[in-house]
Amino acid sequence: MTRTSWDPALYLGFDDHRSRPFLDLLARVGAAEPRRVVDLGCGPGHLTGLLAQRWPGAAVTALDSSPEMVAAARERGVDAELADVVDWSPSPDTDVVITNAVLQWVPSHPQLLRRWVAALAPGAWFAMQVPGNFAAPSHALVRELLAEPRWQGGVTLRGELAVAEPAEYAELLAGAGAAVDVWETTYLQRLTGADPVLQWIRGTALRPVRDALAPDGYAAFEADLAPRLRRAYPQRTDGATWFPFRRIFAVAHAG
Repeated sequence: MTRTSWDPALYLGFDDHRSRPFLDLLARVGAAEPRRVVDLGCGPGHLTGLLAQRWPGAAVTALDSSPEMVAAARERGVDAELADVVDWSPSPDTDVVITNAVLQWVPSHPQLLRRWVAALAPGAWFAMQVPGNFAAPSHALVRELLAEPRWQGGVTLRGELAVAEPAEYAELLAGAGAAVDVWETTYLQRLTGADPVLQWIRGTALRPVRDALAPDGYAAFEADLAPRLRRAYPQRTDGATWFPFRRIFAVAHAG
């Protein structure tokens, strides 16, 4: 994957909101006594412990491509490894693989999914969750601003095709010989504070912009973006802002 910097503290600023899809995904995995559970793209490790709690008899492997995230996970007591998902393959004893909000950063992930699921032992489980909101204003407005003359050419962002639609994942995973459960959910997040949507995307969608621009340039970019996001996501009279948060889920049970 392209190397961009992660700020674990900024990412965890909306921990409750960001964790809910992981919990909904995990609830659909039916493994009873797996030998090895892999957290593929563990981030700061704040959710890896839930895997050990659910399956206390399993060996839990956690990996991430970000040195910052691996360091944060290790501070939490997670024995995280620095590794890129594109280089990973399941070991023979891997019975559960969870990848949460990772594959949208990996353009080749459809090919990886076929390879991973085909390599799993019979009865193993693969579960993934990715954002499905790349056409939403929170992302589209960033791309529109970057296309304007002042910012043009400095940054290339993921477009609407960064992830597939649910039916495409269903066909792909079923084609790899797995029993498949695919669905989507739009969480209506209640955000508060000044420019809450801007604050939300600072930890994820805006990372490549922040990495590509000098600090003064990035501050100017945010100043241009903020009023556009406020218009797209108006604040209610009670001070809250509703933020639709579409996610795509897939669980495959290897045959």
